[in-house]
Amino acid sequence: MEKRNLFLFCSLFLFFTIASCVKMEYNEEEDNSGEDNTTTVDEETENAGDHEEASDYIWDNADEQTITLNGSSIEVNGTGATANGSTLTITSAGTYNISGTLTDGKIIVDTEDNTTVRLIFNEIDVTCSNSAPINIESADKVVIILPKNTDNYLTDGSSYVFDSSTENEPNAALFSKSDLSIYGEGSLTIDANYRDGISSKDGLIIASGNISINAVDDGIRGKDYLIIREGNITVISGGDGFKSDNDANTAKGYISIETGTINITAGGDAIYAYTDLLISYGTFNIKSGGGSTSYFSSTVSAKGLKAGTNIVIDLGDFTINSADDAIHSGDNIVINDGNYSISSGDDGIHTDNTVTINNGEIDITKSYEGIEGPYIYINDGTIKIVASDDATNASKGYGGEANDGSILTINGGYIVLTSGSDGLDSNGDIAITGGTILVHGPSSQPEVGMDVNGTCNVSGGFLVISGSNSSMTEAPSSSSTQNSVLIRLSNSKSSDTLFHIEDVNGNNIVTFQPSKTYYSIIFSSSELTRGSSYYIYTGGTSTGLETNGLYIGGEYSGGTQYESFTVSSSVTIVGTLNSGGPGGGR
Repeated sequence: MEKRNLFLFCSLFLFFTIASCVKMEYNEEEDNSGEDNTTTVDEETENAGDHEEASDYIWDNADEQTITLNGSSIEVNGTGATANGSTLTITSAGTYNISGTLTDGKIIVDTEDNTTVRLIFNEIDVTCSNSAPINIESADKVVIILPKNTDNYLTDGSSYVFDSSTENEPNAALFSKSDLSIYGEGSLTIDANYRDGISSKDGLIIASGNISINAVDDGIRGKDYLIIREGNITVISGGDGFKSDNDANTAKGYISIETGTINITAGGDAIYAYTDLLISYGTFNIKSGGGSTSYFSSTVSAKGLKAGTNIVIDLGDFTINSADDAIHSGDNIVINDGNYSISSGDDGIHTDNTVTINNGEIDITKSYEGIEGPYIYINDGTIKIVASDDATNASKGYGGEANDGSILTINGGYIVLTSGSDGLDSNGDIAITGGTILVHGPSSQPEVGMDVNGTCNVSGGFLVISGSNSSMTEAPSSSSTQNSVLIRLSNSKSSDTLFHIEDVNGNNIVTFQPSKTYYSIIFSSSELTRGSSYYIYTGGTSTGLETNGLYIGGEYSGGTQYESFTVSSSVTIVGTLNSGGPGGGR
């Protein structure tokens, strides 16, 4: 065994003793406490335990069988493989070092041996006009090695010839009916003109490598699971980019990405897992369905990140430009950290159950609704949302004004919402315990800055909401333990008009500049104390530092006093719909 392989074995042995494929565990008992129940767990499943071992990537060079591809013929030096014209058939487990070019041929793996078939792609270029260039019919498992500084190519034709009309496989340029792994520092480029680029009907593990795929249909598909340990992967696909779609076993049909640089341009979903999508880290540049400015049909799913059950993201850098939802799950979404730049033709983040954001920087620059789901928990992070409809919408989808039990909870973070409709919207309750929340709400009725069918309890945080002159404009509930004020102005104010509250000593309480015409302001802060009086001003200037409409520090001057008020209860209302109000110079 070479020293290189011995060192690699020691490193991989340590890695595989502590790393395994994980599935998500979810406590199905409903918990509306705001604590997240959805976590990755350190339970090794049978999947990767049977599929991958450290020794898969270790071999003795003396055991290699050498195969040379010579255009339309093949030279086999060793045992375990036979050549028939431009078709190579591997019938025994072992390590095969393959080099050269096939202008119209294929490599078939068909063995009943219970040990590994290892294919070393050592500068190969294989084209097959009527079938898969690589077709793994039967094997215990196959490992493809991409040696450092090698460039390897696979190309298929636009139609395949099958032995009978009932056959429809192989259906990918690199096709496998067995567990398949890819490893190495070299490159693999696939031009898939028939359907998929890489497809495994069992599990697929990409341990490393530089992989580039242009596919008519799906780019990379592991039916039972797709695990990416690391790698530099680029996919352009007419269908889905990454896909795992075993719908017969709840322990399968998942995608796990540990790290890597991932670039996907997909006509369908960029990444789709039938069950869970787990991302530990990575850099992702994703475009689906032509991007957020493209029309997408409701019959075609064109989402960025999609899972039928759960999505958990621990960390990473994500740029997502999607025609459909950018991040979508059929059950739960947990975002623990990371950087997200999102432009969506539909929702930025959508779940059919619970979305929990524990940290991260999320910038949704375009969306129909920013974050939508029955239960939304924001615990920390920097979140900026631009939405043509609701910026945040806690809803079970029933419609109407009845309380449907949905919950929007904000426990912390720095949140800036710009909405065409409601900024904070819940068909159930809203609870705010902390954080800084700035809402640039709608200027036209009947939409409002905050809309809640149940109660809105504020017990902490800093909240300022601009909105329209609508009877539906709501203040926090009287059961709140932190004081708030709802101010209805006598006339509309333009977006270049400051809104200011100060105490009787002239100390700044809030100076805010909405990004749109506004008629009303909702404000809540720990600085509003019961028994104290405050003055409201509009217009003027501030020397403070402006960020997202909020001025910090500096001096306010030159405004016109609109009204004064004294906090006598948890909610104070100043002004009435279309009412006049006192004025005066400052």
